[in-house]
Amino acid sequence: MPEEPNGRLHLPSLSIRGFRGIRELDIPRLGRVTLLAGKNGVGKTAALEAVRLYAARGREHVLSALLRSHEEFASAIDEDDRTFAPDPAALFHGRNVAPNSRIEIGPGNGLGAGSLEIEAVLPNGEQEDLLYESYGDVSDFLPLEIKISFANYRRTIPWSFPRYTNPRNALDIRLYRRFTDDREEPRGLNCRVLGPGLLSNDEVAELWDKVALTDEEDRAVQALNLVLDGKVDRVTMIGDRQRPGFSSRLVVVKLEDRDGPVPLRSLGDGAARLFGVALALAGSRGGFLVIDEAENGIHHSVHDDFWRMVLQTAEENNIQVFAATHSFDCVRGFAHAAADSPDCEGVLVRLEQEGERTRAVVYSDFELETAAEQGIEVR
Repeated sequence: MPEEPNGRLHLPSLSIRGFRGIRELDIPRLGRVTLLAGKNGVGKTAALEAVRLYAARGREHVLSALLRSHEEFASAIDEDDRTFAPDPAALFHGRNVAPNSRIEIGPGNGLGAGSLEIEAVLPNGEQEDLLYESYGDVSDFLPLEIKISFANYRRTIPWSFPRYTNPRNALDIRLYRRFTDDREEPRGLNCRVLGPGLLSNDEVAELWDKVALTDEEDRAVQALNLVLDGKVDRVTMIGDRQRPGFSSRLVVVKLEDRDGPVPLRSLGDGAARLFGVALALAGSRGGFLVIDEAENGIHHSVHDDFWRMVLQTAEENNIQVFAATHSFDCVRGFAHAAADSPDCEGVLVRLEQEGERTRAVVYSDFELETAAEQGIEVR
């Protein structure tokens, strides 16, 4: 994957328009590691998903993955059978889709060059003929296409939006497939995603195979020792490599006070979470790492060291990290670590609702450290 020269940030700032619950958001400054704080429902997760979509340059499989993760489906037909398909209307602000409804994600206020645009447009040409041929009576559906634009790349995907909830008015997946082809899409940025939950064994196995017997393996062990008081001697994976999808491999840990290995998950969610973050950092070199609910499973006493590890690794591996939290302990640990890491810029952003606009409050280094020391609420 391409890397930015001289360690510059892929996204030095971020603007979002019309995406999910965010009608308009401008964050004028991002850091090597950016932590988003704010109340529930203010748009933290939506902002992280926008970064993920930007990194993928709007690729269809990421659009679908975001919709599936929230169980956002519309009625569909596949080989004459009734089924469900990801519903693109859920990506647009307010779920109100009309011709020229638009999503924009990119750097800088006002967007422009280098931004990703996703627009609902009326079809024309061959797509229009096929849509009308497939659906016949057009009174019950809105025959829109999704147009995806990034730099000089343009692509359209036919996707009908039913005007009503009648399940007869469904997307014909066979028609959709005729215009779905990833081969010519622009190459995206490397982007790893850690949700609120733990990585699956298969996900851990994929990342482990890339770091085994490297310095990154040592870093993963160090991450475990943050919560296990230095008792971890070694880590490895056991199981069958030839059975993907069956969780046939698992992480085992050798502790200094035990003769045999023990499963990592038996040591608690905190250990599994920290190990997963360390592996994800190793797998995000030159790209993005997105962490939702960064505090999950991590004891308050560990946050300072956790964020020092994230900041140091992000700087060394040219990674831009985006994380979100509800926890003041997490914010305070981040502030302390950022103050102790002058070579890596950590930026705290509080999101708040201001009418229909989402407002970003960016804390300076001094404000961040002061808030942490004096216990000022910034969530």
